[in-house]
Amino acid sequence: MQIQKTIPLLLLALFLAGCASTSITNLTPRQLLREANGLYPFEVALDTNQQTLKHDTVKPYVLVGSRVYPMQSALMLKNRWEALVPIPATNKFVSYRYKFDYNYNRFGERGADSRLSPQYQLEITEK
Repeated sequence: MQIQKTIPLLLLALFLAGCASTSITNLTPRQLLREANGLYPFEVALDTNQQTLKHDTVKPYVLVGSRVYPMQSALMLKNRWEALVPIPATNKFVSYRYKFDYNYNRFGERGADSRLSPQYQLEITEK
């Protein structure tokens, strides 16, 4: 009788221990000086303990309004990506987010998923 009460608790503990956590860290400063060429650097890090994630399939993007800009792996840094994004000279503020598309292993075929960051705001200041 006692064992029937502990089995659900053990299953719950196993479920909670197996939950994957993923965090998206914005590495772009809140303010940048206006650039003559109109290109601004965006950088992000993805940290996850999801064992099933296929790291070679991660495709990060910067979303600015309705525009999507692909990101490249940062040289010699793991799980960090960067992109140069064009911003019109008329913009003083830019709202943006990051999106990560990736595949993961599951029973049978690979699964596909994505993560979306919160919205951030960049201020472009005059020199």
